Amino acid sequence: MENNMTNSSSSLKFKIGLLLPIFILVCLFAAFWAASIIYSPIQRPSHYFTPADFEFFYFAHAIISTINVALLLVLSIIFISVYRKTRSEFSFGLIAFGFAFLLKDIASSPFVAGIFSFYATGLGPFIVLPDIFELAALSVLLYLNLKY
Repeated sequence: MENNMTNSSSSLKFKIGLLLPIFILVCLFAAFWAASIIYSPIQRPSHYFTPADFEFFYFAHAIISTINVALLLVLSIIFISVYRKTRSEFSFGLIAFGFAFLLKDIASSPFVAGIFSFYATGLGPFIVLPDIFELAALSVLLYLNLKY
């Protein structure tokens, strides 16, 4: 029994040790990409963005949105591995849940919207609040999946 507890403890440490650097790299990538868009020397049309509005909230939205996509990818991989082992309908529902939120986060990413020349302005903190709530929920879900 003691060996089983040691195995689960080392397995949890391994998972956290694997996921933490990945999340840090994703955060750095999102921050670099958002900064390169904001401070790009390319002249943009005046309707592109209002710098005062864009700077903090849209920068935060870009970073948190990218972190959410990474969390959903990790959770989807975990859900698929659980489904392959158990063939449970609940696990299949979690896979559908993960992919639906993944598609939503990819579609609402400011990077994807920017590719198609759509830019939200004037939303202030309301652009980032839903992503913060989703990040909290996904973090709890990932913690529970890693713990059990």
